[in-house]
Amino acid sequence: MLNFGLTYSRLNLAILLGGSVLLGACGGNTNSNEQGASANLTGSIQIDGSSTVYPITEAVAEEFRAEAPDVKVTVGVSGSGGGFKKFSRGEIDITNASRSIKPAEAKVAQENNITFLEMPVAFDGLTVVVHPENDWVKDITVAELKKMWEPAAQGKIKRWNQIRPEWPDKEIHLYGAGVESGTYDYFTEAIVGESHASRGDYTASEDDNVLVQGVSTDPLALGFFGYAYYEENKSKLKAIPVDDQNDANGKGAILPSIATVKDGTYAPLSRALFIYVSSKAVARPEVVEFVNFYLDNAAALSEEVGYIPMPAEQYQAQKTKFQEFASGTSGTAQKQ
Repeated sequence: MLNFGLTYSRLNLAILLGGSVLLGACGGNTNSNEQGASANLTGSIQIDGSSTVYPITEAVAEEFRAEAPDVKVTVGVSGSGGGFKKFSRGEIDITNASRSIKPAEAKVAQENNITFLEMPVAFDGLTVVVHPENDWVKDITVAELKKMWEPAAQGKIKRWNQIRPEWPDKEIHLYGAGVESGTYDYFTEAIVGESHASRGDYTASEDDNVLVQGVSTDPLALGFFGYAYYEENKSKLKAIPVDDQNDANGKGAILPSIATVKDGTYAPLSRALFIYVSSKAVARPEVVEFVNFYLDNAAALSEEVGYIPMPAEQYQAQKTKFQEFASGTSGTAQKQ
């Protein structure tokens, strides 16, 4: 069982143990098209949000397009924060998120008469990477990552030997998630100890492919992003084992992998990934069918793109919650 140990990670764990977070009840379309009527569907589905969750959702969308060719599914990448802004204003139907929604974002949705369902769809291990030519970093501690990334490091921690004296007297070039990214929020809380707090003098992007490109072409670089992006590009990146200095989670420095994320020894950078669907969107049969299709195929497709699937019973639990949500029969909000 994952042992997250962060504020909204504890919420994520509670979700995985007990079901989704549901805000409000809504009327909706109860037709889940379980009789194989996908080919007759029409319409469009707008999705945006996390670049970390994007590979899963895009894989699902690609498969769904084959099942329902007359439904136009578009998947954008504006980061978890950017996705929640659009979602809360009613501009998109579904948002990808690598963190839970914040109270201020939920308030905007409420003001726009939008209720929603949060559904975990996979696990991820945020991966710390360097260029393959970097032969000095064999492992790194959470304390050392904090020393690199905390706000006080800006303009002061500039060279590798400032982290460990035996490391070379060379510049550090940092690459990381942009401030609209849920990955940024998660990393800063897990490593720095405060969400949305870090140095500002690093190369930032909400697009993980930009970060991959940066680290893979810069021998002095260090960066972080979702595990799937490392898996896809591991021939030109080097993953660094992380030591959280808490033997209860696993002794020494641990590399991210399907096994270490599942068993919780890759700490504190293991997390859940989510999609959110809005109450207004589930009034349309194409959205209902898409979400059911997503939950039916998330395990296989998340693994295919490099993430870690949840247990089968968790997907079934999410599907039950979603069907209740879509039919308007579920209860009120549950926050832990």
